[in-house]
Amino acid sequence: MKLHTAGEDYLEAVLILQKKLGMVRSVDVARYMEVSKPSVCYAVGTLREGGFLTTDENHYLHLTDLGQDVAEKIYERHCFLTKQLISIGVDPETAEADACRIEHDISAETYERLKELVTKE
Repeated sequence: MKLHTAGEDYLEAVLILQKKLGMVRSVDVARYMEVSKPSVCYAVGTLREGGFLTTDENHYLHLTDLGQDVAEKIYERHCFLTKQLISIGVDPETAEADACRIEHDISAETYERLKELVTKE
């Protein structure tokens, strides 16, 4: 199943919140992403069907191995791109927003070449 940008954003949010809070509920994701609870519930259902996350009897969200892999990949790209944009003088808030858009569209090959270029410097 190919994830849309929004699905990747939800997985990334769950990962970030797990690191910060430990246990994550839909309401935490809604607050973090500034979206409605019904939007999160719909996304959670889709991501659960796709095998990216599960929910337990207390309604906590848990990334599956597949969901964890996708979330970590997106989060790594986000952090790297934000850092690089800031390093070339982009305002941090703009860099954050731009990185969030770029992280979904950049090809694996281009991302790897950028990382290699930065590592060489």
